[in-house]
Amino acid sequence: MTKEKERKMFVGVVWNCAAELKLVLTAILFLFSLITILQFMSSRFNFIPSNLGTTCVSTPTNIDYVTDSAINATATPPEKDEILENGVIKRAFNPFGSAAYTFILMSAYRGGLNTFAVMGLASKPLQMYGKQSYRCEWVPNDDLQEKASVLGTQILPDWGYGRVYTVLVVNCTFPTPVGDIQGGKLLVHAVTNGGGDAKSNTTDTFIALTETEKDFSNFFSKFNRPPKYDFLYCGSSLYGNLSPQRVREWLAFHIRLFGDKSHFVIHDAGGIHDGVMAVLKPWMDKGYVTLQDIREQERFDGYYHNQFLIVNDCLHRYRLEAKWMFFFDVDEFIFVPKKSTIKSVVDSLSDYTQFTIEQMPMSNKLCLEQDRGKSYRKWGFEKLVYKDIKRGIRRDRKYAVQPRNVIATGVHMSQNTVGKTTHKTEGRIKYFHYHGTIAERREPCRQLVNATAIMVDRTPYEVDTTMRDIAGTVKRFELKTIGPTLQRTRQ
Repeated sequence: MTKEKERKMFVGVVWNCAAELKLVLTAILFLFSLITILQFMSSRFNFIPSNLGTTCVSTPTNIDYVTDSAINATATPPEKDEILENGVIKRAFNPFGSAAYTFILMSAYRGGLNTFAVMGLASKPLQMYGKQSYRCEWVPNDDLQEKASVLGTQILPDWGYGRVYTVLVVNCTFPTPVGDIQGGKLLVHAVTNGGGDAKSNTTDTFIALTETEKDFSNFFSKFNRPPKYDFLYCGSSLYGNLSPQRVREWLAFHIRLFGDKSHFVIHDAGGIHDGVMAVLKPWMDKGYVTLQDIREQERFDGYYHNQFLIVNDCLHRYRLEAKWMFFFDVDEFIFVPKKSTIKSVVDSLSDYTQFTIEQMPMSNKLCLEQDRGKSYRKWGFEKLVYKDIKRGIRRDRKYAVQPRNVIATGVHMSQNTVGKTTHKTEGRIKYFHYHGTIAERREPCRQLVNATAIMVDRTPYEVDTTMRDIAGTVKRFELKTIGPTLQRTRQ
């Protein structure tokens, strides 16, 4: 082929590909222009190939970068291993952070002219394996008065159930009365005594109580007059998706039982949703119920929503305002025989600081066949009539105390009382336990039975209509006291 022909062929190829060459050259020009522009843009727009299959540029994200200056300002270089003169390599251990707080204060109350109770959560490892101590100090507002100091008595009322934190009640009893109308402060010095780190002995000091002139006057007035209430209920932590109808029944039943000089303290650990609040509100407006929001305690890993802490706070918060305090749950119903009243029962037990109450376990699903088609109109304790009669089982008991003689308390009984305790209350007082019904938002009757006795899952049951027989009286009491406002309450 001649050179002339080769030249013509090359020109022809170029001419035929002119469009494609123009497109390639344009793309190259655009790419280099874009790169040039990006040189002058803020560095906060980054190309991150997070998903090259779909896009070349990721969405800008806010990333916190730790600078060298921040590291130098806040961190201390760790200790290094060291070679000793004798050739031994001494290894280094560098602790960071904190495993748990030394103490988490919930409350502190004056209990007498010379005594206080401080409630809180303590680090369980420090309590179980250390030698932690607490010193109480009273600092009067009047500089002319002397300070007072005493070693606090530590009480662990949760029977070892604590997790990261365990419940601690510090009793501060001074040898002589402290405080007056001038007011003052109660300081607590929490000393680790090498607990957790044998090389370290740290002291955390906090103000447990600040008392004003008005505070002292209010205490002195309560201390010297008869209690405001005959009966006060201290409830454990309520959590979960509770049934408004079951709470409604429980309140109406017990407000009727305990009477006008009674009060109920309810603790919300997440269980008081709108439906339950609607049930509580009429009784709150009548002055029978106080609701406390304790959801903040969920931050701290204790046992069962820190219920031991909550009942101890309730004990000391109201100990001067009630003759008797009752501790039981909202799926449990206190019962006294027809020929007696709750007042006559406690009067017969007035020589005791504490008495326990026998449990009557009820089925939470067995109902009578005769209630078929109409069980939804009946209250829970009205239709759940089958009692567990298995023998030879140690069952839980609940209890009541005269609070002025109690230093700390538990869920099923107190082990820190001044005075006698009796468990011989059979025939005088008991409680019907409908386990699990409070946490279910559905009809409890799941098995209808046409028999006076039945065996279910190796457990014998027999009909007990004790509670069913008084349901009508309780319903009429509710209607008379707060009107029809709760008639449409749902499960």
